[in-house]
Amino acid sequence: MTGWTADRIPDQHGRIAVVTGANSGLGLVTATELARHGAHVVLAVRNTAAGEEAAHRIGGDVEVRELDLASLASVRAFAAKLAADHPAIDLLVNNAGVVLLGPRRTSADGYELQFATNMLGHFALTGLLLGALATATEPRVISLSSITHKNAHLDFDDLMSERGYRAAPAYGRSKLATTIFGIELDRRLRAAESPIVSALAHPGLTRTNLTPRAWEHLGRLGRPIAWLGLLATQPVEQGALPQLRAATEPGVRGGQFFGPAGLWETRGRVTEARLSQEAADPAVGKRLWAAAEELTGISYL
Repeated sequence: MTGWTADRIPDQHGRIAVVTGANSGLGLVTATELARHGAHVVLAVRNTAAGEEAAHRIGGDVEVRELDLASLASVRAFAAKLAADHPAIDLLVNNAGVVLLGPRRTSADGYELQFATNMLGHFALTGLLLGALATATEPRVISLSSITHKNAHLDFDDLMSERGYRAAPAYGRSKLATTIFGIELDRRLRAAESPIVSALAHPGLTRTNLTPRAWEHLGRLGRPIAWLGLLATQPVEQGALPQLRAATEPGVRGGQFFGPAGLWETRGRVTEARLSQEAADPAVGKRLWAAAEELTGISYL
């Protein structure tokens, strides 16, 4: 396999990078490569013990901070302390996520857990860190999408999936919302003539710790399904390359979207990915932004 690799990441010394969900999977690989190339990396994790283990594995210039994206109070506390300690933040990688949780569950604020964690928590975090990002040199925000966004549709009358909940479609809607957020953020940053670049990436089908967990609720039946699914995935080191390219390649433009080039964007070398029609629709972006402001109580841009 040829194409863009992590060895092409430019020197990151002097840059402050925040990676959510950095203790495992795509986040761990992303944090590791950023630290390997000299960045000071903030591991923003829900489980700080797991974060400390990850920090030990990564080495380099890293720190661990507690962040529960399913709690807006936690997001506010994290952002306030981080911005106080790091007045200029160069890179925010909105990587963390939850997937396929079986029966419907809700966040600390009463929202459907996948939507709350994958989209609303990152929407709030980005807004609260916008000032610190704007003071940095060539700052970026990277939103992690999914190929599942292509088959999803947002029902603005039921964003929290209260009617006929099914885990997989709810996950797809959360990732569609995340994708729409990244694109709408780009539109608003451009309109405000902000120096911040909003770019996106998706990992295709990648072998992470979330893959077997997604089927745990099915018990004995779920385990063989999970392991069969693993056979169709690419290694996590390959899956992390699109977000690493979006985060570090010189000249990345706002709104660019990276993903795998092969087999319906499920695997392979990194290339520019395709948005669904709904994800690219400015009217949908404007409507989702307004809904996110109301649900989180955080307004910006």
